[in-house]
Amino acid sequence: MPQITVDYSRTLEHGFDRAAFARALHEATVEIAAAKPEACKTQFRPSAVTAFGYADPDEQEHAVVHVTIGLLAGRSDETKARLTEAVLELLGTYVEAEGAAVHASAEVRDLDPSYRKFDR
Repeated sequence: MPQITVDYSRTLEHGFDRAAFARALHEATVEIAAAKPEACKTQFRPSAVTAFGYADPDEQEHAVVHVTIGLLAGRSDETKARLTEAVLELLGTYVEAEGAAVHASAEVRDLDPSYRKFDR
């Protein structure tokens, strides 16, 4: 915990500083949601095709980034909203898409009570 996934259009491959974004996001998550630094884990998942509205995906006029953060239950709605806003600010800093409109979104949710993990 936290479990962070970042889904993004493959067209952002060269315009998204993922390492710097992850570092800044982990710092924000520690500060805002009282997570432990060593507990922050982020996976980046590029999407081969992004469809937006009626636009032709081959034209690559739109890029999408969506961040999902799963936290153990107990954070207030205000804390989750602050973290979501921080995510969007960070995306604005670390995502560049020449010639494409970037559509960014974020969600902070509680992990299910069945959540378990192990480390080796």
